[in-house]
Amino acid sequence: MRIGLYPGTFDPITLGHIDIIRRAAALVDRLVIGVAINRDKGPLFTLEERVAMIEAECAKLSDQMGTEIAVHPFENLLIDCAHDVGAQIIIRGLRAVADFEYEFQMVGMNRAMDASVETVFLMSETRHQAIASKLVKEIARLGGDVGKFVTPEVKNALKEKF
Repeated sequence: MRIGLYPGTFDPITLGHIDIIRRAAALVDRLVIGVAINRDKGPLFTLEERVAMIEAECAKLSDQMGTEIAVHPFENLLIDCAHDVGAQIIIRGLRAVADFEYEFQMVGMNRAMDASVETVFLMSETRHQAIASKLVKEIARLGGDVGKFVTPEVKNALKEKF
């Protein structure tokens, strides 16, 4: 069974994330969405809220794709999370060249810790390349319409926060 791990903070989950999840689900038998706890980032949504949003969005995708999609919060090293969930593949989304610089370093470090876990990069669809959770939160905070960047459920959750 091919198990993939797609990690991130997902604060909040965007249409760009959902695009990567949909395409990653086609590559593996089981996809685990690793929700990083990362207290240093000071997320807008609690871990429980982020997990609930991801589970709601992924339930739809899992049914459509016929792939099991699970959500797994983690606070340890990414490579250790991959071991915890039995993943042989780490899936990372790329939007721009700037993402690649950081990801390139991460792959090197992860491979040094365990070369048996492969990293696969998926480019976001063109229409999703500019979407960043940080910018979505700022637009929502300033009263802008985030409907082009997130699902209606996430849009409502952002409205409630602000």
